[in-house]
Amino acid sequence: MEIRGRRVRIIPPAGARSLIADTTAWRYAPLPLAGPLELVLPRRAYFEYAFLDEKDRPFADPEATETAENPWYPYAAAVRLEGALQPFAGVAELSGKVRRLRIGKRHVVVYEPPRPPRACLLVFDGVAYYRIAKLAHVAERLWRLGRISALRVVFSEPLNRDEDYRFSDELRRHVLREVVPEVTARFGGVALRGLWGASLGGLAALWLGLEHGEVFSRVGAQSAALKAVVGGSDAWRDPEWLLQRYRESAAELDMVALQAGKIEWLLGAARRFAAALADRGTPHEYREYPSGHNWYTWRLGLAEGLEDLFGVDLE
Repeated sequence: MEIRGRRVRIIPPAGARSLIADTTAWRYAPLPLAGPLELVLPRRAYFEYAFLDEKDRPFADPEATETAENPWYPYAAAVRLEGALQPFAGVAELSGKVRRLRIGKRHVVVYEPPRPPRACLLVFDGVAYYRIAKLAHVAERLWRLGRISALRVVFSEPLNRDEDYRFSDELRRHVLREVVPEVTARFGGVALRGLWGASLGGLAALWLGLEHGEVFSRVGAQSAALKAVVGGSDAWRDPEWLLQRYRESAAELDMVALQAGKIEWLLGAARRFAAALADRGTPHEYREYPSGHNWYTWRLGLAEGLEDLFGVDLE
């Protein structure tokens, strides 16, 4: 690996036949290697990558100086350009209360802030957002700094991620008939509700918010898997069904926080959805980060996204 400014020259190790990274949607579209490969990355970029051998088995770069903290691809290496951004740090320890519940068939973690909450945020892929992104810790620090309203966070875990987060009527039923009533009964009502998710979870958040804006008026979606269609399963080639549905519907939301990494295959889809929001006049914030489809990117965007949705300047 050679780095000159924004230019990164990847020198394939012995046995490497293809490069896989966020730019290739990892194993969806491996990039064949016949020799050194030069990439031009965004300024201050963070880039994760690995290799495939002749039998399409993934392996790490033996010369890498940093291992990516990637729960899906433990073999991924990371490259940071000069000035690479750092995620916002939450509180070290929560002062709010954390309750673990079972609602219907799913496990749920509820964070209740130290003061009565004004809003409640339902988060898909809840375990990862609680443990990896430290969303509750970030929300509590933002509240203590006077930057967002006191926020209750409901971390929800799927039964089957591919099924639950692809336009699932069962997820709709679970959220509207089980989660919302149960959380309200146990913890009390709030002035407003929102949804949050990343990748397929971001797709589910956008879809459910657009379908039920009367319940969830604010939505945050990070790297939403917008290349998706009802009944589909190919996140690389499927058409952008939700974009077309939004264009043809009268759905309205109070605020949308839409984010994407500049080094991911979903960037174009995110830009097209942001353009549709702008064309409709829907209040929204669209942000891009110099990284890919990974938890580094989502941690980078977390604080800004929470402020976009629940900032005190929106009260």
